[in-house]
Amino acid sequence: MSKVAIVTDSNSGITQKRGEELGIYVLPMPFFIDGELYLEDITLSQEQFYEKLGADSEISTSQPSPGDVMDLWDKLLVDYDEIVCIPMSSGLSSTCETALSLAQDYDEKVQVVNNQRISVTQEQSVYDAIKLRDEGKSAAEIRQVLEKEKMQASIYVTVDTLKYLKKGGRITPAAAAIGTVLNLKPVLQIQGEKLDAFAKVRGWKAAKKTMLNAIEKDLTDRFADVKDQMVLGMAYTCSKEEADEWKNEIQTRFPDYELVEGPLSLSIACHIGPGAMAITCMKRV
Repeated sequence: MSKVAIVTDSNSGITQKRGEELGIYVLPMPFFIDGELYLEDITLSQEQFYEKLGADSEISTSQPSPGDVMDLWDKLLVDYDEIVCIPMSSGLSSTCETALSLAQDYDEKVQVVNNQRISVTQEQSVYDAIKLRDEGKSAAEIRQVLEKEKMQASIYVTVDTLKYLKKGGRITPAAAAIGTVLNLKPVLQIQGEKLDAFAKVRGWKAAKKTMLNAIEKDLTDRFADVKDQMVLGMAYTCSKEEADEWKNEIQTRFPDYELVEGPLSLSIACHIGPGAMAITCMKRV
């Protein structure tokens, strides 16, 4: 049986410390803030990021350099036979495409999973990979399972402010101005590759209800045949108090489901800003 290492990136929400506890490896995502390079969870904490975001610093996302990726892979292949690499969704970043290209030079010893996951859905893929590895699956077999089930997940997210969607060009300045006056909350969805509009409602209460209803519909319709294998997730860029309240609402609505939780990755936070909340459902392998 080959010895398989599991690699992901910090878009999964898995910290360096948690990665060590799980026995996996986490590539930190790089950010340029006012022209200076920072690495998520290494030289940039969540608190520092939101401080700089609030101060209107110029923030842009990047991807791990090919050299850093290959350095990690080369180091791991000294002690491991194979690697399963689980990057963020190829529809949201070129990180996955770069990893797939680099892996061609590794004689199939590195299997890159293109399963369109992000945040807690990507985190669940890591847990699934650990389980499959511990069952004796090879790196290629793990990749095949994760990619086969890539569409068995949904994410819904709503934002507190339209400022960052406007800044990123996702909505026009006029739409942002009108939305702010009317207290409109867009509900966005990720099902597969892209971040798309799902609904537009007035106020937080309606936004949360819309997301909860959407997840319930997915569980009863889209995922009806695998309903018993689904896990719920919540992620946020809001305060811990607001997150705890959101968690209680989810658990009250869906008391029979396990709930995975964590802060939204900083790559998403760049585009939606502080104060956001998300709910997900995903199939567990």
